[in-house]
Amino acid sequence: MTSYTFVFPLWSQVLLVALLAVPAAGAVLVALLPDRPGRITAAVVAAVTFALTIPLGFARTSDFGWFAYTTSIDGPPVVPWTGLRVSWVPALEVDFHLGVDGLSYPLIVLTGLLTLLCCLYTVRTVPPGGSGRSLAALLLVLEVGILGTFLALDLVLFFVFFEVVLLPMYAVIAGWGGPDRRRAARKFVLYTLFGSVLLLLGVFTVVVAAETADLMALAGGLGLSRTTQYVAFALFAVAFAVKAPLWPLHTWLPDAHTEAPTVGSVILAGVLLKMGTYGLIRVGVGVAPEGAAWAAPVLGVLAVAAIIIGSLVCLRQTELKRLIAYSSVGHMGFVLLGIATLTVTGVQAALLGNIAHGVITGLLFFLAGAIKDRAHTGDLAGLGGLRESAPRLAGLLGFAALASLGLPGLAGFWGEAFAVVAAVERGGPLWTTLAVIAAVGGALTAAYFLRLLRRVTHGPAVADLPHPGVTRVEWAAWSPLILLALLIGLFPALVLAGATDPVTALTEALR
Repeated sequence: MTSYTFVFPLWSQVLLVALLAVPAAGAVLVALLPDRPGRITAAVVAAVTFALTIPLGFARTSDFGWFAYTTSIDGPPVVPWTGLRVSWVPALEVDFHLGVDGLSYPLIVLTGLLTLLCCLYTVRTVPPGGSGRSLAALLLVLEVGILGTFLALDLVLFFVFFEVVLLPMYAVIAGWGGPDRRRAARKFVLYTLFGSVLLLLGVFTVVVAAETADLMALAGGLGLSRTTQYVAFALFAVAFAVKAPLWPLHTWLPDAHTEAPTVGSVILAGVLLKMGTYGLIRVGVGVAPEGAAWAAPVLGVLAVAAIIIGSLVCLRQTELKRLIAYSSVGHMGFVLLGIATLTVTGVQAALLGNIAHGVITGLLFFLAGAIKDRAHTGDLAGLGGLRESAPRLAGLLGFAALASLGLPGLAGFWGEAFAVVAAVERGGPLWTTLAVIAAVGGALTAAYFLRLLRRVTHGPAVADLPHPGVTRVEWAAWSPLILLALLIGLFPALVLAGATDPVTALTEALR
């Protein structure tokens, strides 16, 4: 193996630590303050954290910096934009190793943005069930876990952060959710714990076989036999499929979304699900490429099954949040299809699909929560004529639905279209068939969203809503997502600008 020494600018290394330290300290502070000051403080802390994510996009390697570290790698490394590595558990050779590159940076920014918008939302709107201060503190704890997952470049550290989100999300659903919130929260925990056990077994398998937890040193499956890669990838794939969630391990998702408060649904759909698909790319394909190539046909078939089944179930749904939740199953199917092709086009389609889904579905759940709070029902039959009773809400819902069904020019188009293109490029009867079926699934997506709009926005108004307008806080929370849905749709390079090198390195390891 060749040893490489990495030296990064001090300011960028400080930012990596601050991204985790600021929301963690903020959560403690918010928990100690009175209710309303606590919610305002949470919004300020989230704004600072989001502001810290922006400069990381300009960080690059440098000859000047602190905390230089050496990594032994068999072959030239893909250098992250910035990194920090210090000894954490010396006896086990586990390091506190953080880094950012083009795979993780868009998700880091999205996490900071959605957490900020949710904290702003809680300043004026607190669901029944507990104090708004506690809810805001839990949102900051969730941010720590999600950001840590996207920043971790050590496999053990990745596992630790991956598990940090479990209890806070359980508390958000169980404490501020709907009438059946406790059952939904328990189901979420049981499924997630099942995935956690498999992830731990996968981590143990890799670390024991390779004698390192460094994801840079493990890139390309170095130090792992073919059999070990098969076993490790199988464990990782199922574990990440639970979190994503991917069909058929998705059944906890509709219950969790239906019962969760609005901000819980936004975080859950917007970024928490992305931990699964990101893990599949970074850890599954990155650490066990031979296992990924071995399992790719199965993943492709499961992806297309998720697209079709998710769409058909959506056509039968009668509850607003439950329909949006099931739509995520289909959208994650397109992401998985892109990953399964193991091509540059496919992985880039998955990255675009991840970000687009976070933006659009986050907006959809914000709108669904606002409509449900005003109408006191999520039943589609009880929401008819929304364009008459609340025209602004109806217009925004129409925009978000069109973005989600993949209308060209909006964010949802690129990920789905290029996942199909990647399957065609992969070639062969199987992948061509999967591409055709996925395209049919895209048409079904348009069908159920148009059905949603027909049932909710058209026809005579069922009832007058007490507050039909959109408040200033709601505009503040929704406007950035509306703008991003437009910008990503017009300029997908905003997401892919720094992803070329790491995606190329991933796919070259499969040759």
